[in-house]
Amino acid sequence: MLATILYLLFLLAPIALLALGSVGETWTNTLLPSGFTGRWYAEVAADPSFQRAFLTSLKVVAATCILDMLIAVPLAYAIHASARRGVQAAARVVTLLPVATPELVLGFGFILVFSSDWLPWLGSIWLLIAAHVVVTLPYLLNILLSDMGHLRLDELERVAATLGAPFSSRFLDIVLPLIRHSLLAGLITVSAISIGEFQISNLIAGFLSRTYPITLLQAFYGATGFACAATIVLLVLAVLASAGGALTARAARG
Repeated sequence: MLATILYLLFLLAPIALLALGSVGETWTNTLLPSGFTGRWYAEVAADPSFQRAFLTSLKVVAATCILDMLIAVPLAYAIHASARRGVQAAARVVTLLPVATPELVLGFGFILVFSSDWLPWLGSIWLLIAAHVVVTLPYLLNILLSDMGHLRLDELERVAATLGAPFSSRFLDIVLPLIRHSLLAGLITVSAISIGEFQISNLIAGFLSRTYPITLLQAFYGATGFACAATIVLLVLAVLASAGGALTARAARG
């Protein structure tokens, strides 16, 4: 019990200090800020660089979710439908490689490949989206695979096939409706990860394609209250996305 309390204090104390700093008037060489103000949030909302970064992050998250869905659904179905256990295991290992590989290594790989004369895409928003897809796709894919195994889709499809249902009907009328909750929960998880992704984005993003976390880091070199307010905004977005994923998963189990 004591260990749990200490862990929660260790986890929540920095967040509480950020929240206090975001409404503090001044915070210089003291444990806690002094004064009270809401102007930092107003300045964050009015700052052109944060406006641009926020819109860029929304574009990247939306594109990442769409591409992840288009790739993960058929890929998860193909892996699940494979009759050989070895193929399924090998496919799972391959899809988890981006999770096991440090993002710094992936980022340097993107720099080496896409800064060449043949592929001069470094700094473009499309390369940034591609990097986010690489990072987030394994999470959505494994959520779908776990749900497909739990729902026993292969048995339901065999029953439908014996009744004369073609593949397209089985996929549209059985597979997609049954995995809709896990798909939505997975996409919300993807959103939460993409919103806060920093390492690869910081390495490959161009000046006009900087995401919110990149601009946030630069804010800490200026006013502390401004940086704290910008951090709280990012934290709220991530918490909302995570809470949405948890509620969706709970609804699916219910």
